Amino acid sequence: MGNRRLFWSIVEKIEASINSGVYSPGSRLPPERELAETFNISRPTVREAIIALEVRKKVEVKTGSGVYVLKPVNQLGLQKKVNAFEVTQARALIEGEVAAIAATTITEDELTRLHQTLVDMESGEYIEAADKEFHQIIVNATRNNAMILSVENLWKLRSSTPEVIKDYDSVCSKDNSKTLAEHKAIYEALKSGDATQARKAMHCHFNRLINALFDAVESKALAEITRKNSEQRGLYSIPNAADQTS
Repeated sequence: MGNRRLFWSIVEKIEASINSGVYSPGSRLPPERELAETFNISRPTVREAIIALEVRKKVEVKTGSGVYVLKPVNQLGLQKKVNAFEVTQARALIEGEVAAIAATTITEDELTRLHQTLVDMESGEYIEAADKEFHQIIVNATRNNAMILSVENLWKLRSSTPEVIKDYDSVCSKDNSKTLAEHKAIYEALKSGDATQARKAMHCHFNRLINALFDAVESKALAEITRKNSEQRGLYSIPNAADQTS
């Protein structure tokens, strides 16, 4: 058991050095012998640690060359960018089921804290923090770690690219009264223990957000068309054309 703990301890130490930049992506780790001396362990233990790091996609072992640090995937392990519509649709589907489950598992203490987020939003203070806490309390109430992790990752996706951040900012900073009303509907469904209504209320919340995103995109596109038309109108107007030929 002691050897097992030692082995994982070395894995964590090397991984920490990689994450902190001591060993940068593309660089080669010190030779096995040197690592054994550094950590005062046997070389077989070093080999076990390297195998574990390779499984974790932290390093790549190149026979005859050495052990190289891999470039990390992004925070969520995703290679493709997502847009605000995809994030919102995913949240609607997952958090709809989260709300349905939470309706049967949420405690009085959690309902009290959930109600406090409504008070905070209504006061106009810490709106964004209250919004996030509202959704976090609900998913925590499911007691399902996979769902908790899924919702946490979806929240991270909200700030995964400048485009998603900008799209969300364009709608989330507006219509606080509508968001508050939707949150209240979700809260009442959870309080009554109505799983079907909780799911429906959560879906309505995200459906309105998706429509608001479409409205924002259309508004932006219309503004761009108006700007370009204005430039063209100025370029091809008769007075301007006459001035250019005189």
